[in-house]
Amino acid sequence: MRLALFEPDIPQNLGAFIRLSACLNVALDVIEPCGFPVDDKRIRRAAMDYYDLAEVARHASWTAFQRDRAPGRLVLLTTKAAIAFPDIDFRPDDILLFGRESAGVPAAVHDAVDLRLRIPLQKGARSLNVALAAAMVVSEALRQTSGYDALSD
Repeated sequence: MRLALFEPDIPQNLGAFIRLSACLNVALDVIEPCGFPVDDKRIRRAAMDYYDLAEVARHASWTAFQRDRAPGRLVLLTTKAAIAFPDIDFRPDDILLFGRESAGVPAAVHDAVDLRLRIPLQKGARSLNVALAAAMVVSEALRQTSGYDALSD
């Protein structure tokens, strides 16, 4: 199981993804460019003391990510999906892809994924914070695939 964050806009959300990755032992792919300067100092500050526990791979572009990514089904979380995430069976090698906070992902990315999912929300609600959405979905994915079994208390 992996998380992937497409061109993040907000450093604090990248920090939250790194913490989530570290705590749940789920690798993280960061697809650049980011909407803020990315250097190790900034990332470490946003991730607090979890940076060294996380497995983070940085990709210079969507093209580089597509070329170098781990094998597995690419699953995009998007408000534009017809299928709700609780209605599918996750796989241990799924890569859960989350878009930019301000704009999601472009059409070319939508077209390149294997599966598009949405989080069911109350009528009138647009979306959740991207890091909160990732925590919800990866939690269900790990539950389904026995991914929590490898973690110690």
